[in-house]
Amino acid sequence: MAVPEMMLALLAIFMSFSLLPSPVTSNEAPPDITSWCSQTPYPKPCEYFLSHLPPSSVPKKKSDFKKIVMQLAMDRALKAQSHTRWLGDKCRNHLEKVAWADCLELYENTILQLNHTINPTAGCTDVDAQTWLSTALTSLDTCQTGFIELGAAEYMLPLMSNNVSKLICNSLAINNPLPSANETHKGGYPSWVRPGERKLLQASATPASQANLVVAKDGSGNFKTIKAAVDAASKRKGSGRFVIYVKAGVYKENVVIGNNMDNIMFVGDGIGKTIVTGSKSVGGGSTTFDSATFAIIGSGFIARDVTFQNTAGAAKHQAVALRSGSDLSVFYRCSFEGYQDTLYVHSQRQFYKECDIYGTVDFIFGNAAVVFQNCNIYVRRPMSGQQTTVTAQGRMDPNQNTGISIHNSRVTAASDLRPVQGSVKSYLGRPWKEYSRTVYMQTFLDSLINPAGWLEWSGNFALNTLYYVEYMNTGPGSSTDNRVKWRGYNVITNPTEVSQFTVENFISGGSWIPSAGVPFTSSL
Repeated sequence: MAVPEMMLALLAIFMSFSLLPSPVTSNEAPPDITSWCSQTPYPKPCEYFLSHLPPSSVPKKKSDFKKIVMQLAMDRALKAQSHTRWLGDKCRNHLEKVAWADCLELYENTILQLNHTINPTAGCTDVDAQTWLSTALTSLDTCQTGFIELGAAEYMLPLMSNNVSKLICNSLAINNPLPSANETHKGGYPSWVRPGERKLLQASATPASQANLVVAKDGSGNFKTIKAAVDAASKRKGSGRFVIYVKAGVYKENVVIGNNMDNIMFVGDGIGKTIVTGSKSVGGGSTTFDSATFAIIGSGFIARDVTFQNTAGAAKHQAVALRSGSDLSVFYRCSFEGYQDTLYVHSQRQFYKECDIYGTVDFIFGNAAVVFQNCNIYVRRPMSGQQTTVTAQGRMDPNQNTGISIHNSRVTAASDLRPVQGSVKSYLGRPWKEYSRTVYMQTFLDSLINPAGWLEWSGNFALNTLYYVEYMNTGPGSSTDNRVKWRGYNVITNPTEVSQFTVENFISGGSWIPSAGVPFTSSL
């Protein structure tokens, strides 16, 4: 017999509290803990969960408090993950099951990022930790978003209520490094791209002889499908650079590079020649997160000369061509083709060079720390009555080191929009989350851009807390005379002020891009 929904909710609440630590005497925190927790944005859960600490474990210095706060976030995330698994049997229909499956993956990623932060490898910095904490928080928010998209929020989200996001926000606040903590290196490339990988990226010839595996639809390679090659690559020994060469052809597949697959590189035969295509969408019953034709989680991913498509079309709404949550990932001379939500720069540090991005609504979106350089951004014709927005950045906490930086690129109308360009309002972006951050620097903005430049998400939401910047842009759509008057909008003329959003400073590009072999400009 089915358990009534109210009973399920009460049961979930009882279980969440039964998993709380039992304080030694009461829930009233000792004075020292209260003092430390007052430095966080969410002191109440901090005090509650740390009230059981014995006097000998009360932190004496900030570094000790930081470790305790991060470990607390990890402990509660592990309990929440276990609770989320338990909720699988409570899903009432297919859509709830789809969103729940995303949450299992996203909780796994959250715990992975927290583990990186708590147990860093040699050479990791506070900037690295801030990136991983930002990713952990973004993953939890993505979990909730899936239920909202599929109409399952009212039933499922109360069953998943916990304090993990607040505890991660506390960790972000305590760890937050100074901007100078970014490590940079000279030499024209971010240092995470090693010299051997530069040659792979810059090679003019087809690198079949340099590939570990070859994919070819005609049977001339090791595999006929990309998925088969990825499955084989997942069984490789070691974690060195592994190159998969995908010959020209149209590959109708949904591909996932999992979190156990670091340093994978995809090389195609060029834009429009090697094409990976799919058609999953929110309109078709997927979450935005799960709709991606090509998705990457494993760190150090590189792609060159490949087209990624989602052909669901504008009427199917959110439909992702590529989703990257790969830290230190590089995309060079690639194309991303879709309509709404084409390119999901979900999280972590990412770099795009000489790429083409096509879409209509929010088609570059997510909460990565990402730089687009020398890219062509093409606005397509939307559905009747729709406005177009290039970006929808999802920074939800002021201490997240995330944002979208578009440098020395071009924003123009795609061929299907040009004949009706005058009847469609097009904008540089809108604030998906409260602390949305987007910067356009030295970029050509064509006449399709509305004089206001930017669009509200919903009423006054985020207009005072967002951070939008324009710096030395050119073209008929670049005039800032009639731009929005929001508190968070800025026109910057000082190069020093905007330099924090360059490859060198924003994504510490000098420390990792050179190994990928992608030419880039580290500063303005």
